[in-house]
Amino acid sequence: MYHTIVTLKKGEGRTLKAGGMWVYHNEIDTIMGAFENGDIVTVQDFDGYFMGYGFINIKSKITVRILSRKKEAVIDEAFMERRVRAAWEYRKQTIDVGSCRLIFGEADFLPGIVIDKFADVLVVESLALGIDRWKNTIVDALKRVLDEDGVAIRGVYERSDAKVRLQEGMERHKGFIGESFDTRVEIVENGVHYIVDVEDGQKTGFFLDQKNNRAAIHRFCKGKEVLDCFTHTGSFALNAGMAGAKSVLGVDASQLAVNQATENAILNHLEDRVTFQCADVFELLPALEEAKRSFDVVILDPPAFTKSRGSVKNAVKGYREINLRGLKLVRNGGFLVTCSCSHFMEPELFAKTIKEAAAGAHKRLRQVEFRTQACDHPILWAADQSYYLKFYIFQVVNEP
Repeated sequence: MYHTIVTLKKGEGRTLKAGGMWVYHNEIDTIMGAFENGDIVTVQDFDGYFMGYGFINIKSKITVRILSRKKEAVIDEAFMERRVRAAWEYRKQTIDVGSCRLIFGEADFLPGIVIDKFADVLVVESLALGIDRWKNTIVDALKRVLDEDGVAIRGVYERSDAKVRLQEGMERHKGFIGESFDTRVEIVENGVHYIVDVEDGQKTGFFLDQKNNRAAIHRFCKGKEVLDCFTHTGSFALNAGMAGAKSVLGVDASQLAVNQATENAILNHLEDRVTFQCADVFELLPALEEAKRSFDVVILDPPAFTKSRGSVKNAVKGYREINLRGLKLVRNGGFLVTCSCSHFMEPELFAKTIKEAAAGAHKRLRQVEFRTQACDHPILWAADQSYYLKFYIFQVVNEP
């Protein structure tokens, strides 16, 4: 047993008891024993019932992140390697591991750390103080486990530069773990080639969570005119092009992203049909409508409009606006592809918002598909934060 004891208030810890992995500061009655932030502690209920072991950090509202519920567990290098091995075995059984998310925090029972694999490069994002202490141990274990299957890793880059680290009392950081290497990495996904900038790209460099969803649009795009909004480095646009679209326009507010997307189009010999424009989508969509433009397929893949419950109302307005504007540009019988990557935009609320947008645009929607994130970003039931991506494909028809 770890000697620092965190005792919950009576009636608290409901999320933890339901299978969750977080203990919030306002659920704690007492903390007995000496500790440093980042140490492993024992969590017990108000009556002394053992609840689990986890990392403590009193600077964070998430004061304890649970690692194990087994009383006999010992948190050491062997423990971390077992967690890593289980995560790798799961990926091998469920998804193409050429490029994928290898570790997805709480969903892989390693709270606060994300590790993506881009071809032969690993990118690490450490978001919690406790797991940060074990970061190199986890990376070393992962390299060993992959090597056993003949998967060689030539370099590791850390992208622990998210603002959330500040809430843990940690500085933002990025840089090489080990030897330096070329941080522009070529990957292949769904037959599409990309140059991923792991040093300066968004998040870890590329959004792997839409892998299966990008493949799902192929059958709707052949011979079609496609508009891809918030294109980032062109992933949906390029998939539409590879599927045989007649023309694709990708739009993003970042000139850097547009430059990378254009480079990716050339890499795939699609530059004659897939083009990119730097523009604010909220300004461009009304301008396209005014210009009487229309498309067979409109794709809306925006960044998270809300990262907290307090800003959900404003996010709803944003999602409603882009979906209304996007729907007005879809030709009768065409398709709308729309999604939200915000955990706080709950599925029912997102569906309601799309419904309101359709009513405002005087369009009828036939749901073709509803999907979530790729299975290398597993949704761990009871760990609600692991479920965040909502993805719809609709056929759009005019009011009869």
